[in-house]
Amino acid sequence: MAPHVMILDDDVCFARSTAELARTEGYQPHIVHSLDEARGITRRQAMDLMLLDLELPDGSGLDLLDDLDFSAHGQMAIVTGNPSLDTAALAVSTPIIDYLIKPLDPERLISVLRNSSALSASGSAQDNELPGVIACSNAMRAPINLVKRVAPSEASIFLEGETGTGKEVFALAIHELSGRTGRFVAMNCGATPAELLASQLFGHERGSFTGAVQRHVGVFEQAKHGTLLLDEITEMPMDLQVYLLRVLETGAVRRVGANDETTTPVRVLAATNRDPLDAIAKGQLREDLYYRLADFTISLPPLRQRDNDVVALARHFVGQLNARYGLRKYLCPRSVRSLQSYSWPGNVRELRSAVQRAYLLTSGDQISVTPGRGRATVPVETDDTITFPIGTTWAELERRTLLKVLAYCAGDKTAAAKMLGVSVRTIHNHLSRLRQEERAAGDVGAHP
Repeated sequence: MAPHVMILDDDVCFARSTAELARTEGYQPHIVHSLDEARGITRRQAMDLMLLDLELPDGSGLDLLDDLDFSAHGQMAIVTGNPSLDTAALAVSTPIIDYLIKPLDPERLISVLRNSSALSASGSAQDNELPGVIACSNAMRAPINLVKRVAPSEASIFLEGETGTGKEVFALAIHELSGRTGRFVAMNCGATPAELLASQLFGHERGSFTGAVQRHVGVFEQAKHGTLLLDEITEMPMDLQVYLLRVLETGAVRRVGANDETTTPVRVLAATNRDPLDAIAKGQLREDLYYRLADFTISLPPLRQRDNDVVALARHFVGQLNARYGLRKYLCPRSVRSLQSYSWPGNVRELRSAVQRAYLLTSGDQISVTPGRGRATVPVETDDTITFPIGTTWAELERRTLLKVLAYCAGDKTAAAKMLGVSVRTIHNHLSRLRQEERAAGDVGAHP
C-alpha cells in the first residue's frame, strides 16, 4: 500500500508540483489549501507524512498540531517561504522533523520523502509476516523467508545470533507455523545448574537423588507433540550432549532414576549467541550434535544492521505499553534519528528496556527515547579491585589474580598467600610456572 502525504499549502502551483514529485516517490498525495480542509482529511485518513505551510488563509500549519492524534499519523515537516527565528524555534519545540525553505532543494525534499516512506513501510502489515516478529528490513528477509519455508517441515533448525536478537521469538514463530499440536517449551541451558540440568531436561523419579521428593516431568515430555527450544546449547555439559544426541536419534527419554524409556515425539530447536563452529573448535559443542540439530542454520542479524526496524520496534513497544496502561502516548519524531544512529549493543532487548523506561518517566504523551541511558557502567579497576569480562579463561583468572594480589602486598609472598588462602609454597609454584611459560613464549617468538 502506498504511503500517504498531505501537502498543506495555499500556493496551488507549488502544491501540485510537490504532489507530482511525491507521486514519483511512490506516495499517494493529498492537496489541501486551508487548516479547515486539513483538519477534515486528517480525521478520515492517517498520514505518513505532512508538509505544512506556515502562512495560510485561516492560520498557520503549526495550529494543526493542536488537533492531531499523533499516534495515528507519521512525520511532519515545515515548508515556508518566509522563515523566521520565531517560527523555527516554535517548530523545534514541536514534533517536526524538518524545516524546509522555499524555493525547495528537490534533493532535500526527496530525502524527506524517502526517509518517511521507509519508516511508514516499517510499520506496515509486513510486520506480521511471522507471528510476533516485527521486521521489514532487507537484513531480515532471508531469515524470515527461510522460516516460512521450513517451519511446517520436520527439519531441525539451529538459531544463532547475538544476545537479544530475538531467537526465542523466532523459535515461537516456527512452532506456530509448524502445525504441531503440543506446547512450545523453552529452556535456557546456561541458566540451570549443571547438576540439575539432566533432571530439568529428562525428568526424574521420586527418590532418585537427594531432594527428589516427587516425580518430575522434564521439558522433553512437557513439549510432547510440540516444540522444545534449547537456548544457549553450547552451555550444556559434554556428557549431557552425548545423551541428548541419543534422545534425538531414538525419540525416547529415560527419567533420572527410571528403568523404562518414554517415547517423546518432539521437535527440538537449538539456539546460541556464540559462533557454533567456533564452539565446536573450543570443545563447547559436539560436532555430531550440531549437525543433528542444524538441518538449517538461521542467523539473526543484530539490530544495528536492521535499518528502520528499530523505529518500527520502538513504536510497537509503545503500542504494547499503551494497551497495558490505557494511554495514548506516541514516539517523538525527533527520537527517530537518535534511535537509528545508536548501535544497540543489547539489541532488541535493550531497545525494549529503553522504550519502557522513557514511557514510564514521561508525564506527557510524547515519548523521547534516549539510547544508552540506564546501561550499567563498566567497572573501573583500582589498586584494590580486579575485574574480569565473561569468557576469561581460568588460567588467566589465576595469573591476573596472583599478580594483582602480589602487587597489592608489595611483593610480600607470605601476605599474598594469607590473603588468597593458600600456602606460600603454592605462591612460589605458580610464580615458577608463570616464569617458565614466559620463557617458552619468548623462545617461540625468537624462533618463528
